[in-house]
This record gives sequence, structure tokens and C-alpha cells, in this order.
Amino acid sequence: MSMSVQGKTAIVTGAARGIGLAIAQHLVERGANVMFADSDEEAQESQVSDYDTETGPVRQFVGHMTEKLAMANLLSATLDAFERIDILVNAHRFVKSSDPLDTDPGVLEEMLRQNMIAGLRLSQMVAKRMIKQAEDQRDLAQAGAIVNISTLAACRPVPSMLGYSIACATQEQSTRGLALALAPYRIRVNGVSFSSIMSHELKCALRDDMDLRAQIISGTPLGRIGGADEVAETVQYLVSEGARFVTGQIVTVDGGRSLADPVTAQVL
Repeated sequence: MSMSVQGKTAIVTGAARGIGLAIAQHLVERGANVMFADSDEEAQESQVSDYDTETGPVRQFVGHMTEKLAMANLLSATLDAFERIDILVNAHRFVKSSDPLDTDPGVLEEMLRQNMIAGLRLSQMVAKRMIKQAEDQRDLAQAGAIVNISTLAACRPVPSMLGYSIACATQEQSTRGLALALAPYRIRVNGVSFSSIMSHELKCALRDDMDLRAQIISGTPLGRIGGADEVAETVQYLVSEGARFVTGQIVTVDGGRSLADPVTAQVL
């Protein structure tokens, strides 16, 4: 089983920090050409400064992934640099708490736009390019691979993050739907749902709540907080030829947290 991504070209959104950054760096280290994409220019610039972004395997794109023009420019920049797109990882996430009784439709719409619609639209645009690339390559097992990143909030909603939870759930369903739609074109679409992982948001939360680390560890059967690299390794598997018969799946990386009853988790 080959998990090689050597020579493949990937776009990774949300690549300025946290999970997205870990995935982008991991793919570069494994020999892929990677377009780092994010809206935070300063943060992303600091992360790619050690790479040769002129002639090397790394490029960066700054833009809001919710804007159609930005998506089109991202595709153009990637093709100008590397001439093809083999992998898309939608790691951009917008996490924000909200009042579950707030009837303002704008709150939910923003969560859906940032966490589901943006990734779906970019996937559709990239898929069209993948289909075109593969027209004369019928011998390939896969024409492309797409991975969407979500969290445990999709199936374990938190009242104070109702909008985000709904957006994660719809994103996972869009993953399954798009997988069916693109399967005839040999494009695979999967998702990775994580929890108990040291993401950018968790790092910030741990600084504000000294007891949170112990609470998470006690509620995670494997008894630790996982590293962002463990999500990145799962993504590598899903985009590689090793997963060539896997599509429409949501792979959970959470140390068993989603299996545990939160009431009894501390005694597992």
C-alpha cells in the first residue's frame, strides 16, 4: 500500500496556523508541491518564510476563501506555479460561539458560509480542473482527492456553539454527497473529524482555562491530547493511492473521545 504524495500538487486552505498549517507542512515534507492558502497574510508569511516560494515546492495565496473571485484566483495561481491540482484539503474553519436562542439568521448563515459553503464551492471548482486533467489518463486509479476537515461538534453539538455545530454537520453531509457525485470521475472525497487535538483554537482555550487540559485528557480514552501531525498523517493516507478505494467516509481522529459517555469518561 503506497501512501506516497511525492510529486503531487495540493491546495491547503486555512494553512496559516493550527491544523491547516500542520497538514500543509506535512505534505511538503513528503514531497508534494503545496499552495498554502489563508486570509491572514501576516501569519502565513511568517510560516512560509523558510521556504523557497519562487522556485521551490511551496507557494502562498492570500484571500478570503468565501469569495468566488478569490477561489478562482487561487486555482489560477496554483496552475501557474505547478500546472496541475491533484489534492485539495479544505482545512479553513471559522469557530465562533453564539446564543442558541438568537433568531438573527445572519449568525447561522455566516457559520454555514465559512465552514461549509466555501469548501463546497472550492471543491466543485477544483473538481472541474481534476476532471479535465484526467481526460487522457484513463489508466489512473484516481483523478484527484479532496479532504474536508471538521470536528466532533458535527455529532456532539455544544449549545453555545450551535451555529458551528450545524455547519460542521452539513459539511460532513456535503462530503458524502460530493463523493457520490464525483466517484464516476475517479475523484475521491473524504473527511477528517477531530477532537482532543492541539489545534490553534485549543491552544488559545488552554491559555484561558488552566483546568481545561485535565478535563480533556480525562474525557479522552487514550488519555492524552493528540498532535496536529496526527491529523496530517490521516490526511496523507486519505489523499494517497493507499486509500484509492475509500470515498465518502468521515475518519475520526479523537483518541476515542466520541465513543465515551461524557458522564463516565473519567473512569474509563
